[in-house]
Amino acid sequence: MASFGIWGLIPPVLTITLAFITKDVMVSLFLGIFSGALIVAGGNPLMAIINLTDMLADSLNDGWNIRILLFCALLGGLVGMLSRTGSARAFGRWAADKLHTPKSSLLMTWFCGMLIFIDDYFNSLAVGTVMRPITDKNGVPRAQLAYILDSTAAPVCILVPISSWVITVMSIVKGSEGFSSLGISEFSFFMRSVPYNLYAILTLLMVLFLIFTGRNYGPMLKSIAYAKETGKLYNEEYGPAPGEIDDGGEENAANAKPLDMLFPILLLIVSAVILFPMTTYLGVIDGEAIPTLGAAMASMSLGDAFNNTDASMALFYAVIFTLSISSVYYIGRKLFTIKGASEAIGEGIKSMVPALIILTMAWTIGTVIKSSPEDGGLGLAAYLSEAVVGGGFPIALIPVIAFALSALISFSTGTSWGTFAIMIPLVMPIAVGLAQAKGLEGSALLNAAMISVSAVLGGAVFGDHASPISDTTILSSTGAGCPHLEHVATQMPYAVTVAVCALIGFVFGGLFLNVMVAWIATLASFAVAMTVLPRLYAK
Repeated sequence: MASFGIWGLIPPVLTITLAFITKDVMVSLFLGIFSGALIVAGGNPLMAIINLTDMLADSLNDGWNIRILLFCALLGGLVGMLSRTGSARAFGRWAADKLHTPKSSLLMTWFCGMLIFIDDYFNSLAVGTVMRPITDKNGVPRAQLAYILDSTAAPVCILVPISSWVITVMSIVKGSEGFSSLGISEFSFFMRSVPYNLYAILTLLMVLFLIFTGRNYGPMLKSIAYAKETGKLYNEEYGPAPGEIDDGGEENAANAKPLDMLFPILLLIVSAVILFPMTTYLGVIDGEAIPTLGAAMASMSLGDAFNNTDASMALFYAVIFTLSISSVYYIGRKLFTIKGASEAIGEGIKSMVPALIILTMAWTIGTVIKSSPEDGGLGLAAYLSEAVVGGGFPIALIPVIAFALSALISFSTGTSWGTFAIMIPLVMPIAVGLAQAKGLEGSALLNAAMISVSAVLGGAVFGDHASPISDTTILSSTGAGCPHLEHVATQMPYAVTVAVCALIGFVFGGLFLNVMVAWIATLASFAVAMTVLPRLYAK
C-alpha cells in the first residue's frame, strides 16, 4: 500500500481547523500528529500514543535536526545576552544626536530593523527601545513607529539565511517529498528563492516609499493628523499606551557603546559566511584523494562550496563561535560578569522553548505526511501529488492558492512557523509533481518549486505581520508605546495592500513560472494602489 488515500488528509485538515478554533498552534499540531498516528495504528489509541512518541523521538535522532534545534536555542541565548548589555540604549543615545527630523528618524528605524535580523522579538523590542525617544522628540506618531517595527520584524527574518526563521524553513523544505528530485541543497534552494518572496520584499519597499513620499492613507493618515493637531503621539480613544520597555540592560547602558550592539551581529554574519563554504571543504577531505584543506579548496569552486554546504553545520558552528567570543568581549568590557552572562544566555534559551516545540512537531507532522505506510506514515504527499497530477490541475494556480491559504492560516493563528509546518510539506510535492507531469525539468522545475514554496512563506509572513494576535504585532505595539488597537487599525490597510499586490504577482508568476513576470505584475499593482488609494482617502 503506497498511501492511506484520502484518509491522509485528516491530520492537516484537523490541524488547520483546530488552529482556527483554538488559536493554539502547538495543541493543534500535536492533535494533528496524533490523528495520523491513530490512522496508521488502525484506530488503536495505545499504539497511536506509542507511535507518536517514537516519531517525536525519531525527529531528534538526526544530526541535521539536532543541530538546527541547538542553533535556534543558542541564537536565543545570544539575543538574551545582547539584551542584557544595554547596548541598544547606548546606540539610541548616539543616534539621538544625529537625527533631527521625522523622516531621518523613520529611516533610522527602518535601517535598525534591517540590521537586527536574527530574531523578530528582539527586533521589535530592541529597535523600539532605541528609536522611541528619538521619534517622540521629532513628533512621529507612535503608530508610524509601530508599523515600521512590525514591517521589519518577520519580513526581514524570512529573507536572511542567518536566522532561526530561515533555518526552520530549510529544515522543513529538506524533509519534504519531492525536494530531493530538484538536485539542489536546501541552502541554495532558499537563497535562490529569496527574489520570489514578493510579500516580504514589497513590505520593506513600501515602508521606504511611505517614508520618502509621505503618501499615507487610511487610519494611519488620521493618526498623523491627530498628532499634528493635538501634539499627542497616540490616540487615547484606542486605549492606553503600553508602559516603558524594560530591555533588561538599563543598569549597563551607561557603560555600553553603540559598537557593543553591532559586534555580535557582525561577528555572526562574518563567521557564517566563512563557515558556509568551509564546512563543505572540510567534508570532502578523505585523507587519500583529498588529504588536506588546500586540496579540498582546489577540488571545487567557491560557488560550488556554497551551493553544497550543510547549512545546519555552518550555522551551528557560527553561533557557538559568536556566543563564545561575544561572552568574552562583554565580560572584558565589564558589561556583565560570568554569572551574568550565564543568566542572560539561560533566559534567552528559555524564550526559544515554544519555538523549539513547534519546530519538533513540524518535523514530526512532516514525517507523518510524507512517509509511506511501511515507514509509519500516511503517504499523503505522494497521494496528493498523484491525485492532483492525474486530475489535470493547472500548476499556474498553485502559487496563488498556496499564498492565499497560508495567509488565512497564519492570520487566524498569528504564527508563521505553524503555517510553514502545515503547508510546505503539502505544497512541495504537488508543485514538483505537476511540474514534472508537464515535462518541466532543470531550472523550470526549480522555478515551479521555488515560487510555490515562496508563496507559502509570503502568506505565512503576512499573518505574522498583520494578525492582531501575532506575537510580533503585540511586541511592536509594546516597543513603540502605541495602543495595540491603534497599531492594528493603522497597519492593516498597508499590509492588505501589499498582500493583494503579492497575490496578483503570484497569479502571473504562476502562469509564466518566472520571477521577473511576477515582479512586474506586483510592482504595477503597487504603483496603481499607491496612486489611487491616497487620492481616494483624501476625498
